[in-house]
Amino acid sequence: MSGRPSVLRRRRVLSGFLSAAALLAAGCGQPEAEAKPPVHSAAAPLALVYNGPQGCAECGPAVADLLRQAPQHFRVEYVGPGTGKPLTAAVLAEAQLYVQPGGGQDLDRTWQDLAGSADVVRDWVRGGGSYLGLCFGGYLAGRDPGFGLLPGDTHGYAGSPGSTVPDERDTVIEVSWRGQQRHMYFQDGPTFRLNEGADAAVLATYPNGAAAVVVAPYGKGRVGVSGPHPEADASWYDEKGLTNPDGVRMDLAYDLIRATVSR
Repeated sequence: MSGRPSVLRRRRVLSGFLSAAALLAAGCGQPEAEAKPPVHSAAAPLALVYNGPQGCAECGPAVADLLRQAPQHFRVEYVGPGTGKPLTAAVLAEAQLYVQPGGGQDLDRTWQDLAGSADVVRDWVRGGGSYLGLCFGGYLAGRDPGFGLLPGDTHGYAGSPGSTVPDERDTVIEVSWRGQQRHMYFQDGPTFRLNEGADAAVLATYPNGAAAVVVAPYGKGRVGVSGPHPEADASWYDEKGLTNPDGVRMDLAYDLIRATVSR
């Protein structure tokens, strides 16, 4: 569950879309993008990005950049300890999307900072909000520890039966996304084991058929989770000497965001 190479040993969860910020352990990390994000009006949908303590200072900003450049052109605000904006019902009430980015390899430690807001997040999603979890944030959508937002639970893909990934090293993995073979950046992300008959859409599967990207309802809301990193930009691949056979494209990330916020 560690992430891109960095002095912080992070887990790449949500850092790719930025040519500039980064993710880590179940998320990731990247440098800050040179291009300034577009200016959005107050009418644009609001996305809240968790940016509290998680061992990855760049993960939140990376996701923020991605969301600002997405077709929906979200406004972005950070939430969590140290941001000046706690994760409360009143704060969530103003948002359309909540994103849980990467933050390290220690789920239990990160959960200590999130557990007090778990009921608030669950109630908000149940009432119509949207949760997006990438890699580390995907793990946290599961249980023990986690928000318990999925009709099933999460498990590590690397080293699992039939897995094409033997260990935690950063790699490029092939998935079947809506029936099309695609390649994605991967670093110790989860697979999603859904309950039999679960009301969920599996957008992508790993080579062994396990669910890699899932969108599922939760009450009136929706939960989107991904084990691989659809947000990874070219700098991620360059830093690790990896190549994506499809070219580095953001269409899968935008597809996941659209599926997560659509009703």
